[in-house]
Amino acid sequence: MRLTSTSLIALTLTALLLSACARRTDIPMSSLGDDDDAICRANGVAVGSPEYAACRKDRDVQRSNAINRADRAQRNLGEYMLNNPSRP
Repeated sequence: MRLTSTSLIALTLTALLLSACARRTDIPMSSLGDDDDAICRANGVAVGSPEYAACRKDRDVQRSNAINRADRAQRNLGEYMLNNPSRP
């Protein structure tokens, strides 16, 4: 019994440590559907040109706006839940 409880505690601590490494803002590169490089190249611009840099910057801005919208929605949900508690 002692060995089981010790291993359970160790497993719980390991899970907590691993979950602390994950952040909500870590999103995959392809979160907007496709690879940014492939999309900008498909527009017919050469890599390293000012148009290519502008295309990549626009993609970064779109990704940042999507993250901000998701964060705002999460905050709004949290505030709603605090201000409108449901009672069973």
